[in-house]
Amino acid sequence: MGSIDNVLLSAVGMQKDIVEKAIPEDERVWVPQAQGVWFRPLMLNTVSGGWFNLLRVRKSGVLSRHRHPMAVYGFVIKGHWRYLEHDWIAQEGGFVYEPPGEVHTLVVDEGVEEMITLFNVNGAMIYVDEAGEPIGYEDVFSKIEMCRQHYDSNGLGANFVDQFIR
Repeated sequence: MGSIDNVLLSAVGMQKDIVEKAIPEDERVWVPQAQGVWFRPLMLNTVSGGWFNLLRVRKSGVLSRHRHPMAVYGFVIKGHWRYLEHDWIAQEGGFVYEPPGEVHTLVVDEGVEEMITLFNVNGAMIYVDEAGEPIGYEDVFSKIEMCRQHYDSNGLGANFVDQFIR
């Protein structure tokens, strides 16, 4: 798409498409979130406050205890994971629906070398303590800032994230 096309789309209030190879060849696209945990932004929607990203985990153990004010959808691409609060395991090829408001604790079990899951998060991710009290959060704007800082530091440039913002 050329620059004239982008101007025309802007003039009529439309946004250009995103067509991306979801699992990037350039490792720098993965944004570190914690030790052994990365996310790869696919779309960051500042209008609805939601995002699509891949979560990649290369460690075992508890990742986080959290809840969402709106529904979350996931599709497991590689590996498997579970929530302490449920008796199911999200396996490769599996679809996951997380209802709003439920507290869940994401765990990757021993023996899983790598887990990659596509998540569609609507609203925020609210981290909670063992009593369910909020201790932190992530929203589309904090995700954008994490991306900007990471891409600025690794040579892709802070504006690299702009292609994913809608």
